[in-house]
Amino acid sequence: MLEPKRCDVCLTGSDDKRMSSGFRIKPKNAVQKSRTSPCPTPNSPEPTVKPQPKPSDRLNPKTIDPFGDQPKAPSAFAAIYSKGGIPCRLIHGSVKHKLQWDCLPETLPFDPLLITLAEGLRETKHPYTFVSKEGFKELLLVEGAAEKTLPLLPRLVPVLKAALAHSDGEVFERGLNALVQLSAVVGPSLNIHLKHTLTNLSKRLMDKKFKEKITDALQKLEHHGGKESVAVIKSKIPTYCSISS
Repeated sequence: MLEPKRCDVCLTGSDDKRMSSGFRIKPKNAVQKSRTSPCPTPNSPEPTVKPQPKPSDRLNPKTIDPFGDQPKAPSAFAAIYSKGGIPCRLIHGSVKHKLQWDCLPETLPFDPLLITLAEGLRETKHPYTFVSKEGFKELLLVEGAAEKTLPLLPRLVPVLKAALAHSDGEVFERGLNALVQLSAVVGPSLNIHLKHTLTNLSKRLMDKKFKEKITDALQKLEHHGGKESVAVIKSKIPTYCSISS
């Protein structure tokens, strides 16, 4: 009986073919699959490519600019005004603005209202600029203002000095006008405090924009303060020419 011949190739349906030597040969379709990258499925996220860091990033790391515009908290005067701590409100008129007081100004205590209004002179935004300037002026015009203001001079003059030292020209002018208004109310009592404000006036006197206004203010300070004020003014501003000379 004849034996069946053995075939050296593998049976049909196998995934790979075997040679008689025993080596395995991968099918052609398997080789092509290994050489090509798999296609992403519709639901699979696409791979993200991370940007490579630049050498300059190590030398110039990202930092917060301390000189950039930062959110500012409201000033003390703005906070008090928004909470109703200033007993007056701005009334917009067709020609000019005015203040409406919640009660008669002569019935109001000057401490701390007058000092608070003086602090508002350093404001640079509306309506705080108008409210502080007009409020300070009107409060000093009420009957008995001198008696109420005199005890506050040691605390009031440093606040006006801060307005006079401000870099904003309009703030400086408001401080200058307030100083003259104060001298008209308290008279010679301001002389002992006057020297603390004259240094800032001397610096601005060199500016042509303020020279005339400062000279006029000094003459009014002399008028309200008397002869004693002349010595105080000349001690800080030697070039001042007295109106009495």
